[in-house]
Amino acid sequence: QVQLVESGGGSVQDGGSLRLSCKASGFTFGNSCMGWFRQAPGKEREAVAGLSPVGRTTEYTDSLKGRFAISRDNANNILYLQMNSLNPEDTAMYYCAARDSCRRWTGILLSESTYNYWGQGTQVSVSS
Repeated sequence: QVQLVESGGGSVQDGGSLRLSCKASGFTFGNSCMGWFRQAPGKEREAVAGLSPVGRTTEYTDSLKGRFAISRDNANNILYLQMNSLNPEDTAMYYCAARDSCRRWTGILLSESTYNYWGQGTQVSVSS
């Protein structure tokens, strides 16, 4: 059974940092493309970042480059999202996503249709 379990969300003040984790099981993590998405209240879900199976290729939504960093630990089946300089506009539910047996990833890591597994999300709230 495939599981993606996010953790690390919480409430922080403007300018703070958080590191989200996503523990994966039930599929071959090291062969999978991984991504982070977020959905703010009243808004559509949007891409945050994506990562190729061995982590050599990353893609970020332009507006988040330089503040967010995606990484993975293939030995322990964990995906991370380091978020720095958070502001209230970053308040959202953050979702981990996976595409198993991922062989091509150029230009598609930020597309929701790339991914076939999704976690339940972890809430991030940033106050001013």
